[in-house]
Amino acid sequence: MIEAFGSVPSTGRTGLAADASSTGEAARWAVGLLTAARLPSEEFVAARLVPSFPSRAARPFTATLAEWRAKGPFTVRAYEPVAHKAWITLAGAAGKRYTLSLTIDSSGLIRILTLQPETVVPQVRTWDELERALSVPGVEHSVLAARLTPHGPLVLHESAADRPMPTGSAYKLYVLRALVHAIEKGEVSWDDEVTVRPELRSLPTGDMQELPDGTRVPVRETAHKMIAMSDNTAADLIADLLGRAAVEHAVAASGHHDPSLLRPFLTSHEVFELGWGAPRARAAWAQRDEAGRRRLLAEIAGPLTVRISDLGETVHHLGLDWHLTGYDVLHVLQGLLDDSERDATGTVEDILTAYPGASIDRARWPRVYFKAGSCPGVMMFCWLLVDPSGVPHVLVLRQASDRQDRIGDGLVLRGLGARVIASGLLHTDPADGTAAGSAADAEAAR
Repeated sequence: MIEAFGSVPSTGRTGLAADASSTGEAARWAVGLLTAARLPSEEFVAARLVPSFPSRAARPFTATLAEWRAKGPFTVRAYEPVAHKAWITLAGAAGKRYTLSLTIDSSGLIRILTLQPETVVPQVRTWDELERALSVPGVEHSVLAARLTPHGPLVLHESAADRPMPTGSAYKLYVLRALVHAIEKGEVSWDDEVTVRPELRSLPTGDMQELPDGTRVPVRETAHKMIAMSDNTAADLIADLLGRAAVEHAVAASGHHDPSLLRPFLTSHEVFELGWGAPRARAAWAQRDEAGRRRLLAEIAGPLTVRISDLGETVHHLGLDWHLTGYDVLHVLQGLLDDSERDATGTVEDILTAYPGASIDRARWPRVYFKAGSCPGVMMFCWLLVDPSGVPHVLVLRQASDRQDRIGDGLVLRGLGARVIASGLLHTDPADGTAAGSAADAEAAR
């Protein structure tokens, strides 16, 4: 299991040194790779990376590391840990700044490690500023911010919120709802187990795809990884346990505006195989009706033939993704909030609050649900945040393009979400386009 979120805002080397978590330890090790007197050996580096670490497949990672080190010497300027992820801002030669990003798996090994020029997130003090920041040529975007009330959602701001768009891993919210419903009916228990099988193994994100065939994992742990680490294999194992029809029922029960858009409900394994492993099947998918698509899924069933390096061109325009409106996302988050409040075990709440997606002031938002989603040409982030008085708020940010390079790695979209949450905009009246004007809000928005 990954560690529950409990970090505090940290800056510079002091914050990095003080983080006693597995993420902090990995971050210090990664910074050491760039600041040590000598380039470490390949064996030393490989011991801390997952076996499937992407760069190792093409060339020794120490070659990449040598290129990074040439940009130094480095000084740590800022450190932001959030559960199993961390971002370290470094000042290099001539003061040029970089972001060292890392993600660890559940055993503490590093799954992703990148060094890029620092990502600068624009300030957001008004909804207009957010819209300007999201206006990128060749990229569709959508925003929905709402306060949940007993009389329905009170919309604070929206743009294209009723447009169906691909949302990547947001589909896992429906799988979790289907699981909760099955547990409530006594069909499944949290202590049941799923078994890793070749035909259910998917690609990252996550780490369950690394488990040997036949490994048995409790449903509770699998569901936790499905949401907190967005583990694709975990989601496919849960979906297989429940059956496709149960997840499709959860889509309709959660208020999706057009459930037929998610029928048949795809697993991540199926999207990868159709999208990048079977050109003829991909073309057939775009042309067939629902019944024909179900037959096609039966035809491609089996171990995955696609590797992470095969992913390239976008396929969401062919229906190979999970299309939701901003309101669909809001409704499934609201449904999970209701599910959590019925769950006397607290398991649903533990799963949904394990990873908040950004550093969030818990005095202002003591309860946070988060889910991200991405695929080539797709990026989305959504939050459900409950304030100290118990009022829930929802923020949904979505981007889609026919080119991945226009989307990037999501740091800007994630950062804009964090800016909105810190700004006070979610606490304003819908008629007011500016954030609350307190000194604390002004400082948080900086």
